[in-house]
Amino acid sequence: MRQLSLIVVAVTLCLTCGAQTGGLETIGPPTDLGVPNAVVQVLESHGNRLKVADGSVLCDIWLRKSVPTQTAKKESEGLLYPEFSESTLIGVILFPKTATDFRGQPIAAGTYSLRYELMPDDGNHLGVAPDRDFLLLVPAALDSDPGALFKFDELVQMSRKASGTNHPGPLSLAQASGSATSLTKSAEDHWIFSSMLKLDSGKDLPFALVVKGTAAQ
Repeated sequence: MRQLSLIVVAVTLCLTCGAQTGGLETIGPPTDLGVPNAVVQVLESHGNRLKVADGSVLCDIWLRKSVPTQTAKKESEGLLYPEFSESTLIGVILFPKTATDFRGQPIAAGTYSLRYELMPDDGNHLGVAPDRDFLLLVPAALDSDPGALFKFDELVQMSRKASGTNHPGPLSLAQASGSATSLTKSAEDHWIFSSMLKLDSGKDLPFALVVKGTAAQ
């Protein structure tokens, strides 16, 4: 009887674990999706299709094949990814249906570039997220130069075109816990895509992004 109870517990735990893990499917480059050719050229030749347990697709994501890193090291306290300059292009994401950003704002189905930005450290955003690192969504068709860098206000203005509000459309970056490419669900009900980013220095950097989930209200 004790052995049977242990088996039932083990099976229950396995089912619970399984429910917290999504599926990944390798896909080709984002051609015919409105992504400017100059951006397509700097992306990896394959992307990942992210699916939840019922098979529905959360999004498709393509990472940059060589992400530029800044030469002058900035103050890294409280930052997850101090290697990146603000507004650096990290990748491209496709939402097949209406999604939400980390603020809970609706994001229309479509393709968006992902640019690194820091939440302002001005006291107005305390408690919004545990970390300051975000990727801002920009409609892909409006972001044609992968090497361009923008001032904070410029990038926010571009990202407002994704959210359709006075606020930009952010996706929260997370602490990477490993090197494997995966899709997992956290205790905060966040679906997190994890992978490795290839840097222009030749190194690989563990990377994690909340692709579905909102800040605690």
